[in-house]
Amino acid sequence: MPDGERPVHPAAPVVQIDLDLALAAATAAADVAGAAIRPWFRAGIAAEMKGDESPVTLADQQAEAVMRALLAERFPDHAVLGEEAGEDRPGARFRWVLDPIDGTRAFITGRPQFGTLVALLDGDTPILGVIDQCITGERWIGVAGRPTEFRGSYGRAGCRPCASLAEAELSCTSPAIFTTTEQPRWNQLSRHVRRVSWGGDCYAYGLLALGQLDIVAEATLKIWDWAALVPVISGAGGSITDWNGMPLRPDGDGTVLALGDPALLQPALLALKDAL
Repeated sequence: MPDGERPVHPAAPVVQIDLDLALAAATAAADVAGAAIRPWFRAGIAAEMKGDESPVTLADQQAEAVMRALLAERFPDHAVLGEEAGEDRPGARFRWVLDPIDGTRAFITGRPQFGTLVALLDGDTPILGVIDQCITGERWIGVAGRPTEFRGSYGRAGCRPCASLAEAELSCTSPAIFTTTEQPRWNQLSRHVRRVSWGGDCYAYGLLALGQLDIVAEATLKIWDWAALVPVISGAGGSITDWNGMPLRPDGDGTVLALGDPALLQPALLALKDAL
C-alpha cells in the first residue's frame, strides 16, 4: 500500500428494525404491564417516596419488571431504560423507554387518569410510542410515518383545528411541577386561553390526540415521561416541542409544549416568552 493511504474497510452494516415486530412487542409489553397493575388498583396499595419526592408503588415496580423481561427476550440487543430500574445495555442504537405508571399519584388515589408508556427510540428520536390505560381499556399507538391509532370505546384519533389561543383548552398535571422561573411563563400562557384544566399526566396527551384538548404545557418531564408521547401526538396531526419550539431531547430542559393544531406554535411560544 502506498505511503499515506489509509486501508479501506467494508462499511459497517446498517442496523434496521421491523416496526411491525417492534409494535407487537410494545403492545405485548403494555398488556403484561396492565395485568400487573390492575390487581392493585383501588386496593389500598402503599406508596414510598423516591429521592425526587415522586411516589412509587409495588405496582410500578412489578409492571416495569415484566415489561423489561419481555423486551429483553424479543430484542436482546436493544437497550431498555425504565423509570424505576435504570438502563440495561446502554449505548445500543435502539432503546426502549418505559414508564410503568405515569401518574402514580392518580393511581394511588383511585383515579384512572394514569397510563403505561412504552417508547422505542432510534438514537435520540422516538419512532414508536404507546399510551395504555389499563383500567378504561384505552390505548393510543403512534408509529413514525403512520397515523395514530386509538383503541377505545369513545373517540377517534385526530387532533382538532383551533384557530387561536383564545379558543384553546389548556391542560397541565399540576401547578406544583413548575420552578419559580417556569411558573410566570406558564401563567402568562394560561391568560391567553379559553380555559385551563388540571390533572391527567400522560392521559391528557391522549385526550389532545383525540381532539378533546388543544394544548398541554408542562415542565420537569424526564425522557420516560415524554418519549412515547411524541409519535402519538405527531401521528394525530399535532406537534410536540419544548417551550422554545425545539424538538424534545434526552438532555433538554424538561419543558413540553404539545399542540393539537401546529398553527398555535408561534402564538404559544410568544406567550411563554412574554414573562421573561
